[in-house]
Amino acid sequence: GKALEKSRILNSSGLMTFLSKILTPKLKDDPEIFKKDLQFDGVPVRVYQPRSPSVGGRKGVMFFHGGGFAYGSIDYYDSLCVHLAKNSEAVVVSVGYRLAPEHRCPAAFDDCLKATVHFLKTAQEHGVDPSSVIICGDSAGGNLTAGVCQCLVGIADIPKPLAQVMIYPLLQMADFNTPSYQQNKMVPLVFQDDVINIVLIYIGADLSLSKEILKGSHVCPEIREKLSKWWSSEEFQVKDYKLHIMAPFNKGVYEKVKKSLELACSPLFSDDAVIRQLPKAYILTCEFDVLRDDGILYKKCLEDNGVPVTWFHVKDGFHGIANYFDQPEVVSAKLAVDNVITYIKNL
Repeated sequence: GKALEKSRILNSSGLMTFLSKILTPKLKDDPEIFKKDLQFDGVPVRVYQPRSPSVGGRKGVMFFHGGGFAYGSIDYYDSLCVHLAKNSEAVVVSVGYRLAPEHRCPAAFDDCLKATVHFLKTAQEHGVDPSSVIICGDSAGGNLTAGVCQCLVGIADIPKPLAQVMIYPLLQMADFNTPSYQQNKMVPLVFQDDVINIVLIYIGADLSLSKEILKGSHVCPEIREKLSKWWSSEEFQVKDYKLHIMAPFNKGVYEKVKKSLELACSPLFSDDAVIRQLPKAYILTCEFDVLRDDGILYKKCLEDNGVPVTWFHVKDGFHGIANYFDQPEVVSAKLAVDNVITYIKNL
């Protein structure tokens, strides 16, 4: 990807988009699941409905796919959504939100919010109990899950989500030198510089700002104070972790990338008054993942505000592992997805 970019043939984002399209598996029908492509308030979705009879309304799962806000699709996640619907016995709604770089932040967030509000209002039309809707997503979809759940706090006259499920989520775009970033910065499938580029592409900022972002010069004093408080807690007294001292605050850099610290990008930094009103949460993290500590930070933030959290850590897991749930040689992938399904079934 870097070689193609230097040759001005194709940038890294374009390469990932191309690869995600050619690597999308051929869609398969499952006799136990009925699939239908619809529009929820103008947003494309695919609804996965179990064919088995149900007594009363089912649970519903709004699913936001991963892919760094720039790739991934309903089709790419089709087999995973079939598996979720089939084994959780819930109606799964996969959202085809708009992607960067053609559609910058907050396009993805807006689409996911609109589709979710529509589903919460019309859940019964799909055989779903409106009080049993779970918001779920992986990676960038985990970011969208957290942000949408926070935004729903301020919307009246709709049912509130039963729970939020975040699978190795990206939850903050301030500190790219957490222990997990330092430990796993060159561990596939996602590298440290990949995340920084994803952030800049998503918010429409110049990629030349990547060095300033890595140093943290864009982080305003209020967020530095929050991070300092969290890093001083026992959870982050990690062996061999060298605390990164951020560069002095640069207002000029901040103004160019301030979107990265707002709700649609960094739900970790929302006000405690909002966090306290969130539904119970499930967070899955992987040891060999740059985003591991984003999930752990959000766990602490939620728990500090009285929100119940179920945390599942995959000790030999890596970023993107859920997509390998049907590969027998990737034992931890099935373990991870099965744990998510068990949580949903037991709600």
